[in-house]
Amino acid sequence: MRATPDLSFGELTPEFMLDALEAAGLRPDGRMLQLNSFENRVLQVHLEDGRAAVAKFYRPGRWTDAQILEEHAFAAELAAAEVPVVAPWLLRDETGQKSTLVHVAGQRLAVTPRQGGRGPELEDPDVLRWIGRLLARLHEVGRRQPFRHRVAWHSAEPARAARDWLLAHDALPPEIAPAWAEVTAQCIAMIEAAFEALPQLQLCRLHGDCHPGNILWTPDAGPHFVDLDDAVTGPAVQDLWMLLSGDADQARQQLRALLEGYEQIADFDDRELRLVEPLRTLRMIHYSAWLARRWGDPAFPLAFPWFGTANYWMDQVSLLREQLRAMQPADARPQAPRLDDEVDFDGDGFA
Repeated sequence: MRATPDLSFGELTPEFMLDALEAAGLRPDGRMLQLNSFENRVLQVHLEDGRAAVAKFYRPGRWTDAQILEEHAFAAELAAAEVPVVAPWLLRDETGQKSTLVHVAGQRLAVTPRQGGRGPELEDPDVLRWIGRLLARLHEVGRRQPFRHRVAWHSAEPARAARDWLLAHDALPPEIAPAWAEVTAQCIAMIEAAFEALPQLQLCRLHGDCHPGNILWTPDAGPHFVDLDDAVTGPAVQDLWMLLSGDADQARQQLRALLEGYEQIADFDDRELRLVEPLRTLRMIHYSAWLARRWGDPAFPLAFPWFGTANYWMDQVSLLREQLRAMQPADARPQAPRLDDEVDFDGDGFA
């Protein structure tokens, strides 16, 4: 597919990034390692005082400053409540003021301490219960106040916006577009109906992209959350379903363990389980639009060479038809995420 070249990060040379860190009040020693990220440009840096940090240059135009600062404030609030997250440092902006977000020559930068770890062993029920307890604590903090600037994930609107963008920009082959548009419209209607069927659904601030790649485990401290770039308002189950894997029976066992831990800390509205398949469907539609919108970035065709082909879109039509069946009320039971769901978007789904 064709796309306008995206030169958002064209100026991010190693020299520019080192100069930006120095302008923000840090003293890098020159050692840098680019980390696996598509949405933003993220690198590990070492400082002269011996600390290691993770520097994130935000993609221009995706989030407003207010939205990013709200993410940072949520991370700080969680850290103050002793929920294990990685919160950004205060930096020095161009005016000499302190902020967690600084502007340097048109780029926006945030820096967090580097906290290592490995992926959690999700086949272990005790690990899942531990993660469930931490998610409950995260959501308890999330219920204290609403987001005022960040996006909401509690209706079909993100899927509708993604559908409209793809069709308006002729992202699909013309011979497949009508079938995809038809099944997507049916999916959007069912997503909307699923939310409307749950009156007085409690919403809170969420991690928003809580897949296993965004939970790191250390032997001493257990799990901690990273990457709140997709923090949104939504139902609690949004932070649970992406942790499920394996076949349907395995996913049910995993969900049971997660909820056992969760409900040691907070109540969980079992009605939200009806939203697992609608949320999965919403994410699938939005994922296609995310890739299409970023196609002008040279990193994307290299990382996702299969995207945009006729085979890709025909597969999407088939998968969305399967989701129509899965969203039927009688079949609204948790299932394992598909391979597409497990991709680390790093701020993927809400552009």
